[in-house]
Amino acid sequence: MISIQNLTVSFGSFNLLDHIDMHVDGKDRIGLVGKNGAGKSTLMKIICGLQAPTSGRVDVRPDIRVGYLPQVMEHARGHSVMEEVMKAFEHLSQMEQEIQRLSGQLAERTDYDSDAYMSLITRMNDLSDALAVHRTEQPEVLCERTLLGLGFRPEDFTRNTETFSQGWQMRIELAKLLLSEPDVLLLDEPTNHLDIESIEWLEDYLKKRGGALLLVSHDRKFLDTVTNRTVEIMLGRVHDYKVPYSQYVTLRAERLAQQQAAYDNQQRMIEKTEDFINRFRYKPTKSNQVQSRIKALEKLERVEVDETDNARLTVKFPPAPRAGDVVFKATGLSAGYPGKTVFTDASVEVRRGEKVALIGRNGEGKTTLMRVIAGELPELSGDVFHGYNVRLGYYAQDQENILDGNLTVWETIDRAAVGEVRTKLRDILAQFLFRGEDIDKRVSVLSGGERARLGMAMFMLKPYNLLALDEPTNHMDIKSKDILKQALQSYDGTLIVVSHDRDFLDGLVDKMYEFRDGKVREHLGSVQEFLEKRKMETLHELERKQTVAEVQADSEVKAARQQDFQQRKSESREQRKLKKQVAALEEEIDRIETEMKRIEAVLTAPGPGDDIMELTRSYLENKREADALTARWERLSEQLES
Repeated sequence: MISIQNLTVSFGSFNLLDHIDMHVDGKDRIGLVGKNGAGKSTLMKIICGLQAPTSGRVDVRPDIRVGYLPQVMEHARGHSVMEEVMKAFEHLSQMEQEIQRLSGQLAERTDYDSDAYMSLITRMNDLSDALAVHRTEQPEVLCERTLLGLGFRPEDFTRNTETFSQGWQMRIELAKLLLSEPDVLLLDEPTNHLDIESIEWLEDYLKKRGGALLLVSHDRKFLDTVTNRTVEIMLGRVHDYKVPYSQYVTLRAERLAQQQAAYDNQQRMIEKTEDFINRFRYKPTKSNQVQSRIKALEKLERVEVDETDNARLTVKFPPAPRAGDVVFKATGLSAGYPGKTVFTDASVEVRRGEKVALIGRNGEGKTTLMRVIAGELPELSGDVFHGYNVRLGYYAQDQENILDGNLTVWETIDRAAVGEVRTKLRDILAQFLFRGEDIDKRVSVLSGGERARLGMAMFMLKPYNLLALDEPTNHMDIKSKDILKQALQSYDGTLIVVSHDRDFLDGLVDKMYEFRDGKVREHLGSVQEFLEKRKMETLHELERKQTVAEVQADSEVKAARQQDFQQRKSESREQRKLKKQVAALEEEIDRIETEMKRIEAVLTAPGPGDDIMELTRSYLENKREADALTARWERLSEQLES
């Protein structure tokens, strides 16, 4: 589908990408990994034709549609969310218009045996087939389902796009891209502005979706779930592994270890051979052996060890001054903005040394509470208490945008530093990988990950005992996130963090406040335990709200199926074959639906011996299978009707 040949991207004497070769096939689901600034986003832009390489070429099959979600994009204005998302189906409308145009041409022609006439017929059939494949459901239904999966509420559908935050506008663009169903999907950090539930919906969508996928993400679990191949960009070169991310990490370590062992063995052999040559070079009795070994060395294929970029963060937060036992406490707290209350009657208590996560859907109030804690936003009602001797370091969600783009890295940190720490500024910057000429870069040219690192470096300038971090890992590569997580685990102060990154939170926090439907609820335990519990709650809510409607819909669908087959009297051999396939699918769908109803009944009133988690897992697997079979039944039924 896509062939990249001898591709080079240069900036002056520096090669960002150096003569790389790569192929993307129809079933490839590729995780593109590497450090911030390695060239991942650049490669995506070149594939999409948005940027030209210095040399080399990218060949994309002419019949292939490529869809691209960049990190930074322009957002549409002046339309409602639903109107904007419906634009995803413009290519289908164009197909319909072309079919109508071709039909008009065919109606006017009489040269039925000519090549031109047959060419028109073939083109119209191809368009009709493509339209049938893409338009399996009404566009409005598909739009609603996708928007709900990405976290929108029904009342949001009629709001204008410009009334949403940048993160929500990114979701609108993502919805449009998914609904347009390109053959190759390029996603550059799609989870940066998604909450945990929306990430899980996107995971499920991408797992079921056909076509090729090229994904840049710093979410390890997301990569493991949706990819089957990992391509690493390091120091301008690409290394291709036919496995998901976690397996790539293991295989990469094994490959480098094997290379190093082979290199060491060869070097020992070369050293012994050269020692023999030097000792016996001038002895006539050994001349034949010496010449033989000289020739052997000349012909020897030298083992090389792949060059690696070992630069890494070395974050260690300053010791935290002692604070009171209660660092922050709120009772009966309502918070929000003029004309909009985000949450009400919240009770939150954070004690010294605790590491707490604020989780939930975007827009439910996590950042609002952070701003209350930081003193940037007054409470609407309730009592708020800041503990004794609390020294707060606040990392805002848009921290990297708050930085002055006209300043250099050095000027940014130099202006913020006071006292003895000024003598350590170069060491602090080096901890965050700003070395040599890097410190003279202007903030405006830094990547998102580099800005995030610079913002985090500011926390080294003062000894804080409460860190309030709002999405600190956005744009950070996986290695940087791991180092930051380790530093926060060993940090002896108090931590409040907002993050949607499950891998980052897992093992870091043991207490969470969930923001949901205008309320704030406390959860004790790990992130994994919380997610498992939330899935159970979602399942029961789904059953309570939809069981009656689903039963009624099932009856209507079955009646429609029966009526459809009664009306078809004369059938071709192909139709009879299709009918058998449809009947077999109906039986299988009925069997699965019966099993789902049995599980629903057990889950409604589980007994002491029932394994709730296993039943839930079985229910979800059955539902996925039923959805897939129903989609196939609908396609075959449409063929029978045509």
